Amino acid sequence: MPILGLPKSSIPLSPAHFDIERAIRSNILALHPYRCARDDYQDGILLDANENALGHSIVPETNSDIENDALSLPLHRYPDPSHDEIKSRIATLRGLPGPRNVFLGVGSDEVIDLLQRVCVNPGRERILITPPTYGMYAVCAQVNDVGVVKVPLELGGAEGEGGEKGRFSLKVEEIKKAIDADPSIRLIFLCSPGNPTGTLLSLSAIRSILEYTGFTGIVVVDEAYIDFASAPENSATSLISEFANLVVMQTLSKGFGLAAIRLGIALAQPPIIQVLTNTKAPYNVSTPTATLALSALSPQSLARTQKKIGDLLKGRADLLAGLASLRDLGVGPVIGGNNANFVLVPILSRGVGTPDSKRAQNVYKALAEENGVVVRYRGSEMGCEGALRITVGSEEENRVVIRKLGEVLNVL
Repeated sequence: MPILGLPKSSIPLSPAHFDIERAIRSNILALHPYRCARDDYQDGILLDANENALGHSIVPETNSDIENDALSLPLHRYPDPSHDEIKSRIATLRGLPGPRNVFLGVGSDEVIDLLQRVCVNPGRERILITPPTYGMYAVCAQVNDVGVVKVPLELGGAEGEGGEKGRFSLKVEEIKKAIDADPSIRLIFLCSPGNPTGTLLSLSAIRSILEYTGFTGIVVVDEAYIDFASAPENSATSLISEFANLVVMQTLSKGFGLAAIRLGIALAQPPIIQVLTNTKAPYNVSTPTATLALSALSPQSLARTQKKIGDLLKGRADLLAGLASLRDLGVGPVIGGNNANFVLVPILSRGVGTPDSKRAQNVYKALAEENGVVVRYRGSEMGCEGALRITVGSEEENRVVIRKLGEVLNVL
């Protein structure tokens, strides 16, 4: 069954064992997407979408430049449903052919939800996740009545941190065994760099799963933190041209510092992108979001983004050094690959020196409630016993968190 809106191509998809029509639910393939007014015309006297022709009635309260700029946008008109200029800039940035390789959503969470809805039959099929990992994969699965199979990452540190076999690396053979045991698995979600692990997954491990003939579904690599992972070649986007069964998720929330605008990105070959486009709600990306995203992707803004990422990487090194200085107070060696804009550090018990989740919880609460410093307790996550996740802040914030953490540890 052809995918509506996708131009015919004589180029076969690879890998050979992947068939897009088997990977997508049949009712989604047959779907005739809603056609909105702006799909046809975007200029002229627009009397086709029942918009308020007199415009909004917002009276500025602060008279700030930011507020006035926002109110000057055509807020009474529905936004462009395609946003091809944004997609073109993203494709260029990530080394992809063009807009047909890019899907835009309301944060990465919309992409996660859409992928589950288009690929996994409720009540019958499953996704596979690799804990410890981002919690929304399982939350979306529960909302969509989709089962979850868990294959934990490597939790031991005997082989070091990250890489092919170190802590928080993929256990590829265990994933293959899970696939063989359960043919109802239709999506595999991998987080790289991981949350909460901060660890980049090896591309060779991801490639092994993509090439595995026993899996006919889609592999999703969540790269929300990829801009902090040092080199562009670490991104799974380099595999998209080879693998039609791969979706790479990214976002403007982290490296670009635009969490408030909620713009998530899916990168893939055109067939999957077209399916997502056919299934999404009309006008899902707002005009204010699109305007800011386009500005963020200009050459001048990209240069500034790279400068700030460099500053945050330096801040990460300073934060790691500061945490190491607290070793005698019970701050353990940082775990994970440190490939994101946060670090994962275990709090140890007094005397014994083993990860102590109860002490870590007390430290977390004391920092937030008595010292005005909010970090994240992750000690209940698999392989993260006693761990706190600390985001890299500004230079001053990093100094404060180290000082306050030391003061709290002296008491607790």
